[in-house]
Amino acid sequence: MAGSAAQSSVEALDRAFAAHAGGDLAAAEQGYRRLLSAAPDHPEALHLLGVLLHQTGRSDDALGLIGRAIEQRPERHDWYNDLGNIFFQRGALEEATAAFLSAIELRRDDATCWNNLGAVLEAREQHDEAIFAHRQAVALDPHFVAALDNLGKLLSARGDSREAANYLCRAYVENPAEGKPKHMLGIAYYTLGMIDQATAVYRQWLVEEPGNPIARHLLAACSGQDVPARAADAYVEQSFDAFADRFDCQLAGLSYHVPALLARTLAALLSPERRLAVLDAGCGTGLCGPELAPYARHLTGVDLSSKMLTLAGDRNVYDELVRAELSGYLADHSGAFDLIVIADTLIYFGTLEPVFAAAHDSLRAAGLLLFTVEEPPTTAAVAGYGIKPNGRYGHGPAYLAAALAAPGFEVRSILPVALRFELGAAVDGYLVAAVKPGQDQRGR
Repeated sequence: MAGSAAQSSVEALDRAFAAHAGGDLAAAEQGYRRLLSAAPDHPEALHLLGVLLHQTGRSDDALGLIGRAIEQRPERHDWYNDLGNIFFQRGALEEATAAFLSAIELRRDDATCWNNLGAVLEAREQHDEAIFAHRQAVALDPHFVAALDNLGKLLSARGDSREAANYLCRAYVENPAEGKPKHMLGIAYYTLGMIDQATAVYRQWLVEEPGNPIARHLLAACSGQDVPARAADAYVEQSFDAFADRFDCQLAGLSYHVPALLARTLAALLSPERRLAVLDAGCGTGLCGPELAPYARHLTGVDLSSKMLTLAGDRNVYDELVRAELSGYLADHSGAFDLIVIADTLIYFGTLEPVFAAAHDSLRAAGLLLFTVEEPPTTAAVAGYGIKPNGRYGHGPAYLAAALAAPGFEVRSILPVALRFELGAAVDGYLVAAVKPGQDQRGR
């Protein structure tokens, strides 16, 4: 008879649990209660009814039932975990911590329990302990998305941007890929150094959107195939129109140093007498405009992005704003400027000889060219310049000196500088000053 009763109990629990799993909570509750009326201390029924009551807003009763279940089966670490989750959701953080620690004491290799402990410790503002707990979770399960994401966010909040990016990107590239923008997925992959995977993402994007200029450019950057001499106008325009409104805030978060670097260099080379015709080539939202205005009797800003130009206009420092491609604009304005500044724009050009030739022609005698570039990738040792997986080009000092000399510039300085910080690391580059030879005619 005892065996028959036990079998009947198992079957009753299975039926109730099937109803529970299928979403028929009323039938499941009835089944659990019927079983408990016959066996009041049935541990599985107590636990599952407790879970159900919590799901239906009766957490006080749920805590009591799960507590009774644990008294019957104190070895069930997962039940302690459930208890901790209920306490956590009710804001009982100390009790939740104790429950998760009890679960971990029983099973130190359960990544879910460590992740839950990290979440409650973070809620208690015990940040270092929370980071430790999430590290344990990730060590146990390197593909645990929630733990990767939690750890990344905690490290970011602490200022450990580089390590944070690693965990956040690892979380992002985990399945499923559906619903994730191809652009962001590719960025996550190449940030992790997974260039082949980034290439595959961009190739699929181009299949889905033939002709998309961003997909085409980034595919070339990651694959190294069909790399253009410079980024297409459509790529630049579409990229910057898309994030014009948040551009300044994003650069501020990257500790963007270029305007300050330009200001110091200009102060060392020129007097702020407002007597120069100045071109801010690739002006963007006009971040450099206030630094150039003290030298300008006429300040022109040129950019491909109409949305960027609108924001530049809001600064009220430019006399003229023009939507145009840089090289073409320079070619159409021979001898028009005394100072040309190209800040963070030549990163969209590979070969710079055509730009430098146009800038030389567009400057008056004794005119100054001032610009920034990024360091080239290690693969560019021979050519002196090359494209990086992020789609930006980098250029080395020897190449820059030769390219500037070709149209007749005299190089004044090629200074290594940190342009900004990304993911906690400096983006290194060069601030370059070159002069067009000749006698200064501006005083006449």
